[in-house]
Amino acid sequence: MLNHQERGGVKKYFNTVSFYVIFIVLIALFASVIFFVQNDKEDRLITLGDRVIKNFREGLDYEMVDLLSFSMALSEDGELKNALISDDEGKGYKILSNISERFKKYTHLKSLRIQVLTPEFFIFARSWGEGFEGMPIWWFRDDLETLRRNKEPKVGMETGRLLTFKATVPILSGYKILGYLEVIKFIDTFATKLRKKGIELVALMDDTYLKQASLMRDFPVLHNYVISNQNFNQQLLPKMEMLDWDDFLSKGYVYEDEILYLNEPMYNGRGKQIGIYMLALSDDALRKFENESESISFFSQFSDEDIQQVVNAWKNPYGSFRNKYDKDLVELLPKLQKEDKVQLEREAKTILRTYSKEELIDMVLETKHKEKKVGRIE
Repeated sequence: MLNHQERGGVKKYFNTVSFYVIFIVLIALFASVIFFVQNDKEDRLITLGDRVIKNFREGLDYEMVDLLSFSMALSEDGELKNALISDDEGKGYKILSNISERFKKYTHLKSLRIQVLTPEFFIFARSWGEGFEGMPIWWFRDDLETLRRNKEPKVGMETGRLLTFKATVPILSGYKILGYLEVIKFIDTFATKLRKKGIELVALMDDTYLKQASLMRDFPVLHNYVISNQNFNQQLLPKMEMLDWDDFLSKGYVYEDEILYLNEPMYNGRGKQIGIYMLALSDDALRKFENESESISFFSQFSDEDIQQVVNAWKNPYGSFRNKYDKDLVELLPKLQKEDKVQLEREAKTILRTYSKEELIDMVLETKHKEKKVGRIE
């Protein structure tokens, strides 16, 4: 039998053991809660990051398709073709500068630049200034080599004196190439568009391209990348410099100081990686984005297939119609008053009766495709 003192000692021992056991259990539970909370937060950030990147890619596709379509339309300008044929560089400059001013005044294209190149890739005319005529451009534009080989329209983020979106389209007279029309858009415009959605964009070009990018040699550098958009949020620079860069590149994201940083490879028109796009979202922007419907996109839905369809339209400008007259006649009818189109309807019916069933079906499908794609960025 234990005496009173011994029983007290045993009780005290068990109380001490119980205390430590409970303490350890509580610590384990607390650690588990923290672990699951952190994992849940990380899963949330990954999910949100994937959605942001998906929207960002759609935005890039939109920029490419929009720019390529615009370039193709301008390449059909009759006055511009006449200026090339007559080798009138002064007239070419006036045409391009007038087009640029009109679009800056009446559309969202505020930083639009247009230039025309000769078939040998010398400058014929530029919208933003005279005095460049006859200057060779091929020596610092690697992307033009592809155009020389296949002579088809192209679009992409390209290195040059600056890093810009460029759409380059052959100017044709029949099957003869008179030159190339190029529409250039600064990435700053795209960055401004993203900022309105709470996303800060930093376009980072690999510094190996500084040899040709002479206008970017004084731009800030971040981990062997040149910050290419001049309107980036400079308050982020010290924070970005402190990031674990290797971890950021390998994981594709990092969350630091209540900011989610994401990265997406930057490719040129030939599919070669020339840098990365870095996106930064604050907690407020993430919450706003999280509360939006998953089906809502920042941009109209365009893809690589849409770019190819624009190129195909350049190859076959009349679509399923056999010639320009047939196409223009049928497309004109819905725009006329009823009393004005009686005679033209008869003519259109006579023309369409000569088409096969398959050709008529193609016309209907093309019209539906155009209707589906109508839309603008807010």
